[in-house]
Amino acid sequence: MNDAAPAPTPAPAHRRARVRAPELIGKGGWLNTGGKALTLADFRGRVLILDFWTFCCINCLHVLDELRELEEKHRDTVVIVGVHSPKFVHEADHQAVVDAVERYGVEHPVLDDPELTTWKQYAVRAWPTLVVIDPEGYVVAQHAGEGHAHALAELVAELEAEHEAKGTLRRGDGPYVPPEPVATHLRFPGKALVLDSGNFLVSDTTRHQLVELGPDGETVVRRIGCGERGLADGPAAEARFSEPQGLCALPDGQVVVADTVNHALRVWDPATGDTSTVAGTGAQWMQGSPTGGHAREVALSSPWDVAWWQGKVWIAMAGVHQLWTYDPEAGTVEAAAGTTNEGLVDGPAAEAWFAQPSGLAATPDRLWVADSETSALRWIEPDGTVRTAVGTGLFDFGHRDGAADQALLQHPLGVTALPDGSVAVCDTYNHALRRFDPASGEVTTVATDLREPSDAVLAGEDLVVVESARHRLTRLRLPEEALTVEAVAHRTQREATAVAPGTLSLEVVFRAPAGQKLDERYGPSTRLLVSSTPPELLAAGAGAGTDLSRELMLNPEVAEGVLHVSAMAASCDDDPDNEYPACHVHQQDWGVPVKVEAGGAARLPLILAGLDA
Repeated sequence: MNDAAPAPTPAPAHRRARVRAPELIGKGGWLNTGGKALTLADFRGRVLILDFWTFCCINCLHVLDELRELEEKHRDTVVIVGVHSPKFVHEADHQAVVDAVERYGVEHPVLDDPELTTWKQYAVRAWPTLVVIDPEGYVVAQHAGEGHAHALAELVAELEAEHEAKGTLRRGDGPYVPPEPVATHLRFPGKALVLDSGNFLVSDTTRHQLVELGPDGETVVRRIGCGERGLADGPAAEARFSEPQGLCALPDGQVVVADTVNHALRVWDPATGDTSTVAGTGAQWMQGSPTGGHAREVALSSPWDVAWWQGKVWIAMAGVHQLWTYDPEAGTVEAAAGTTNEGLVDGPAAEAWFAQPSGLAATPDRLWVADSETSALRWIEPDGTVRTAVGTGLFDFGHRDGAADQALLQHPLGVTALPDGSVAVCDTYNHALRRFDPASGEVTTVATDLREPSDAVLAGEDLVVVESARHRLTRLRLPEEALTVEAVAHRTQREATAVAPGTLSLEVVFRAPAGQKLDERYGPSTRLLVSSTPPELLAAGAGAGTDLSRELMLNPEVAEGVLHVSAMAASCDDDPDNEYPACHVHQQDWGVPVKVEAGGAARLPLILAGLDA
């Protein structure tokens, strides 16, 4: 961010601010509780961690994985409750939340809050946000973004000791009740590939496997992977994956697999059935990590799709909003496009912004990209230039056909190049298959009533669609005429913050967790990036810096817009006897809707870690 003042030392436990936690209310009700409705009183005596998340958000999915170890280690003292707070219209659909909880293996209670009632009560501003409540029902910490697992573990241990001594800690089983398993051949499949044999290979994401199906798209030929989450190479019965997604064939017939939650690329050999790891360390890439080098020595971040283009495997690196490449011959990876900033900015590859690229399709002269969080269809040219066909940014979406500059999508996850030069788009949250024709510049709808389509592959004259939430492949014949659909446009509905005209003091609150300090051995340990939609909202203050506070000048001629704030802070264990202390990166992006009006706030605090004073 901008200028960073030294972080204050965290207050000891007995001096924490005593803020009573608001009640948990959500119109959608509770999941993973066996049908029981819960209140804050049900968690008294336990350390409660609220995880405000939405299932479209890759950062939220990262936090789900960060919390797994903590959840398992402290199962008798800690309860994690997911508060699902939707961004997209589709995410307010209760069944979609039910599906997402199973799809991503959420093993704790979830409150479905489609109207953001609890989100507002806790003054949350970003996905994901974690709120810690002590056994007596008081809020003791708030963390936005990723990278807080170590700090949470330290705080939980401190709260356990404190409340054990006070007699206010209650141990025992939590309220989680797993849903009944459902027997289907596939479970939330992600991507598909047609093999040389004519069979289909499908990433069976929730079951951590690959499944080979016959040409009918239904008959199971074989399964690759034992079905348990993990990272293990070897024969089909022993290999382990973790929520695999994208698939692409290499020229030699082997298949590259985007092993998403393992942050790795795997290769499966159809001839032997064996799986090997070719890229990634198994750890998630964080700011400051290498962006190129030997493929097994460079961390990746949630690779979501892969495509063979220009002699390399291109990777939709959803976790860092970039495109990377893997060169099988050289055994190297490198960042190829995108800055890691989240948004929609075209131009040279090194300057472009993406937002969770999740689908790729290659033609000789273009690599098409389904850029999910901006609800956009984009492409990259052989010279590295990034362009946008459909989509305007992070907060506008809908279902509207017509001229590409007016058309709207809703969180597309897949794109398929068609023989006539057009592309089919799996418009995932609209449950539709759309088509963009570069020759006419028009977007049309070719199929509806699909259920979260996430990919499609050509099979003869048909298009075989991965209907992820129906757990199947669906064969379609592309119609000669487009369907007529009622146009719908949306904006992300979050209450705008009223800010006063003129100068606005932006402050990102970051307090190094107990036992840590800011890591300034190699220069500033913080980063702040600020921009706005529309760009004219900010008369001054946009851009990058290393201070976590900044004076913004608002344009008096712009009444409302969105402030985009990205913050990062690095802290290390404060142990003078340890020559190589462990370091931790905390990072978050905010999109804050604001309206400029007299009497509005002159200060905008955003909490990265700690509690705002």
